[in-house]
Amino acid sequence: MEFLIEYGLFLAKAITIVVAGLLIIAAIANSSQKQGRSDKKGRIKVTRLNEHFEELRDTLRHSVLEKPQLKALEKQEKKQKKAEEKAKKAQARQEVKGEQGDSQERKPRVYVLNFEGNIPADGVDSLREEISAVLSMAEPADEVLLRLESPGGMVHAYGLASSQLMRIRNQKIPLTICVDKVAASGGYMMACLADRLVAAPFSIIGSIGVLMQLPNFNRVLKKHDVDFEQISAGEYKRTLSTFGEITEKGREKAKEDVESIHEIFKAWVKEHRPVVDIDKIATGETWLGVQAKERYMVDDIRTSDECIIKACEQADVFEVEFELKKSLQDKMGRAFGSVFDSLYGKLFEKSEGSHYQ
Repeated sequence: MEFLIEYGLFLAKAITIVVAGLLIIAAIANSSQKQGRSDKKGRIKVTRLNEHFEELRDTLRHSVLEKPQLKALEKQEKKQKKAEEKAKKAQARQEVKGEQGDSQERKPRVYVLNFEGNIPADGVDSLREEISAVLSMAEPADEVLLRLESPGGMVHAYGLASSQLMRIRNQKIPLTICVDKVAASGGYMMACLADRLVAAPFSIIGSIGVLMQLPNFNRVLKKHDVDFEQISAGEYKRTLSTFGEITEKGREKAKEDVESIHEIFKAWVKEHRPVVDIDKIATGETWLGVQAKERYMVDDIRTSDECIIKACEQADVFEVEFELKKSLQDKMGRAFGSVFDSLYGKLFEKSEGSHYQ
């Protein structure tokens, strides 16, 4: 009886979640209809991180400090802020009159970008828009700080992502890259472009190597008398395939291609980080951040949080994010996925609970 009651409660929760999911999908569909046929790629979001950290500090202050201390601090900061606002207004008037350049007196700006990589490097679609926006404003006195996380992936995809970072270098804007967790393979291809490369102590760095792999079912097809036909022009149009027979000549050609890409990868890293001993680090191995520093693969050991908070002391710091516009199908897929994950989690929780009772 107890089991039936628990099952009934679970079923009621499941139905509630499904209904909620359907309502979300209906809301998304309605929102999409209202938007019409907008051809915008997405929207850019800018957050002033100085204010974010100030809010965190102020919230903690109100809980920790005594009222007299808090009042004295607020009075001092109010006076300082008033002086800064006055200076900004004076500078703005001078700029309008053309008496001085924009970058001579103003505080430097730090633009914070984020890149979370996967195998096809999908994040490059947002990254290119963010860089275009930043380069329309940034000057050599400013800085771009990229928080980079990627285990690597497709060569051509990460080649494009690296080329986007080259746009920053070409415009003479200082580029700092921070790795908190991992920058391996294609991720390190991007990371080595930094003017200053910073890694957390236990982050994973390296994997300067190239990998090609695929399953081959040719013997399975032969065993079951299944013919596989492949017509191509060009001797090396297809060296390895999933269903065709792999010849020694094709295998050697594929290996030659992998070695060629590896040499180009090594040359890229050596060009942008000439201090490394490329033959010692280009073995496909990975190292923790502290080990990578010993090999001159990174410049400093610290987290991105430390870098950003320190930047806030001397500069105006802005986080720039480009949110790609998602189609109705993408939104519905995400909504269905959320409903499924929630249902699966509840079911798993219930089954685990009954198992250990």
